[in-house]
Amino acid sequence: MHPDIAEILIPADELQARIQQLADEISLAYAGKQPLLLAVLKGSIVFLADLMRALSVPHAIDFMATSSYGSATESSGVVRILKDLDEPIEGRDVLIVEDIIDSGNTLDYLRTLLLARNPASLRIVTLLSKPSRRQLDVPVDWVGFEIPDRFVIGYGLDYDEHYRNLPYIGILKEELYS
Repeated sequence: MHPDIAEILIPADELQARIQQLADEISLAYAGKQPLLLAVLKGSIVFLADLMRALSVPHAIDFMATSSYGSATESSGVVRILKDLDEPIEGRDVLIVEDIIDSGNTLDYLRTLLLARNPASLRIVTLLSKPSRRQLDVPVDWVGFEIPDRFVIGYGLDYDEHYRNLPYIGILKEELYS
């Protein structure tokens, strides 16, 4: 365990088992289709990589980058698009791949933006959800894990661009960010 971690919330083996379950459910839902997996950078890249390898349906990938945190631990509430899609999504089946849903503000903004581009369908999978922090109720099709209101890192999630490489979801020691 990394010395900056207070505790491991979700071990690597539990992450991988749940991702396989999600991939099986998503593959069933998209049988006969070729969804576009839309990863929200940067945090979801590790989840996307494992999820796409576990899917049994053909798919394409694209990326968007948003910002509402900067180097803070709380969302500013202002969402900025830092990188938009490379291709149009009109008529496509789109699956947003998120690392974590906290307040729901970023995902709500992104969902509204993408729906205006007329996809055939728009669904959402998130690895982590913090329901106690939700300010906006965004419809999520698949949730990997519901977690408590703690500051989590690892498996793509960071604090000031550190800890993304950890193979598990850990709780960062509070004295490191408070």
